[in-house]
Amino acid sequence: MAQNIYDRPEFFAGYSGMRRSVHGLDGASEWPAVRALLPDLAGKRVVDLGCGFGWFSRFAVSKGAASVLALDISEKMIARARADTADAAITYEIADLEHLTLAQASFDFAYSSLALHYIEDFAGLVATVYRALLPGSQFVFTIEHPIFMAPTNPAWATDAEGRRVWPLDRYSVEGPRITDWLAKGVVKQHRKLGTTLNTLIAAGFAIRHVEEWSPSDDELHANPDWAEEMDRPMFLLIAVQR
Repeated sequence: MAQNIYDRPEFFAGYSGMRRSVHGLDGASEWPAVRALLPDLAGKRVVDLGCGFGWFSRFAVSKGAASVLALDISEKMIARARADTADAAITYEIADLEHLTLAQASFDFAYSSLALHYIEDFAGLVATVYRALLPGSQFVFTIEHPIFMAPTNPAWATDAEGRRVWPLDRYSVEGPRITDWLAKGVVKQHRKLGTTLNTLIAAGFAIRHVEEWSPSDDELHANPDWAEEMDRPMFLLIAVQR
């Protein structure tokens, strides 16, 4: 079973106060880049893996999606998503993505935002998603970039000349990374970039787009505090097609 860190009171409280939790998709720095990867959602049957508060699920329906199956391991997340949603086209369910079962050929689009780096059996989940999609369907997801996730101590350091440095180590040692983020003992699963892409290819997906997100000049002008994102990638955006 995947770690259900989101139901810890201290984690949930901290997460609920984050910009992306308060302002939704528009509060996520990477959202404009993610949105550019999305297909036309009109009439699509969508599965949202790790739906959180349901922001994307509601967006999909607003863009004409026929239905959304929104899944999350967190009871607190699902309860909040249900409370904030009035559209019957969205079905929220508690589900462990580590042991997910989906009906074959039952979806036209799959989406996931910052959830799959918690999954140990990534290959198993990718295979499940592949089987659940109709031929030609797309799968768009974001994860923490492996350069961001790999370090033993993921925090900025300063070199002898006063430059900001990201202390990358153990990049080729794949597996769990335990960090303190909003709560102690958060477990994430580090995989090399090549491992992630090759797992998708082995499942049968065709790679359509890979983006190591960084802010544009306009985004930097509007958000000067994002400057550190130019020194190492935090997010990895991937679009594949069945």
